[in-house]
Amino acid sequence: MNTTLKNISLLHFKNYEQVQLTCSPGINCLVGKNGMGKTNFLDAIYYLCMTKSHFSTPDASIIQHGADFFRMEAQFELGRIEQGFVVKYQARKKKVFENNQVPYDKLAEHIGRLPVVMIAPDDSLLATDGSEIRRKFIDNTLSQIDQDYLSQLMLYNKLLKQRNALLKKMAEENRYQKELLLVYDQQMAPAADFIFQKRSNFAEVLLPVFQVMHDYICRKEEAVQLSYKSQLQEKDIEGLFKDAREKDRILQRTTTGIHKDDLIFQIEGRPLKRFASQGQLKSYILALKLSQFEILRQYKEQIPILLLDDIFDKLDQHRVKQLLELLHQPNFGQVFITDTNPNRVARIIDKLDVEQRQFLVEDSKVSELPLF
Repeated sequence: MNTTLKNISLLHFKNYEQVQLTCSPGINCLVGKNGMGKTNFLDAIYYLCMTKSHFSTPDASIIQHGADFFRMEAQFELGRIEQGFVVKYQARKKKVFENNQVPYDKLAEHIGRLPVVMIAPDDSLLATDGSEIRRKFIDNTLSQIDQDYLSQLMLYNKLLKQRNALLKKMAEENRYQKELLLVYDQQMAPAADFIFQKRSNFAEVLLPVFQVMHDYICRKEEAVQLSYKSQLQEKDIEGLFKDAREKDRILQRTTTGIHKDDLIFQIEGRPLKRFASQGQLKSYILALKLSQFEILRQYKEQIPILLLDDIFDKLDQHRVKQLLELLHQPNFGQVFITDTNPNRVARIIDKLDVEQRQFLVEDSKVSELPLF
């Protein structure tokens, strides 16, 4: 089953005052100079799928300058069933997200309904930044597959925040409340165990898919590996909390738990971050994100929307060629591509026998370009 965006309407979203677009079920190319809003348009699609910005931008900052609200409306086709979605947000008020004119009670109910993967230039941070961004990669994938995972993750994070607040309060009041800490430890344990098992299983599934993707992109030129690292591999969560209780009290924060998990990236048996060239790093991360797409496709039996932001300018011709061959396969459905070079996009798309539309993004407006 394909996930297909049929049309989209934006009002006061980022730099767009008002935009309406009808999309191709195949490839959609948005071309224009830097700073015109191409990435913002992809972010609008991502927002409709995930209920938030890809870039973690607060809703209040998404409103167009000078306005006090934004609104998005879109028609999606899931298989052969059409569904309408509306997002309404006014400054200092609660966001409303509707499916076929019925508001969600909880935004989490929407996650996974419209699977999406975005590949962008800043994805290199997955390899070079701290562990938080790699946990987000795992959580983004599993939350789109498993509603229970998302619920347990939200519960754990809520309790973690409360536990940290308690540790700070105890320090401020110079009063140690061991019994209350134990209550939080006991409440967090089931969620931590659930998340740990799901992440462990995910890593086992991810590795072979990732290796196949990387071999395809790089023609088996390098041996790559990834593994899941968690403190729960050594001891159960309640034991970890017990051992770290004094350290937590001194540092006024929870120093152990699944919020410290990580993915370890390696190339030729060595750390990717330290030993990979720029080209090797790009290939590794591209294969990782394409693996995310494939896992979502397999487990949801639904082809995600693929958003490619300005990546042809960042990849060499070999990687572009390999990526295009992948996009031409039936496993891929609707794709949105941004580029600053319209001629390059035309050459790329002409090689693919797929339905397509091209759009010019200029001065915060989007207009369709004729196909030749």
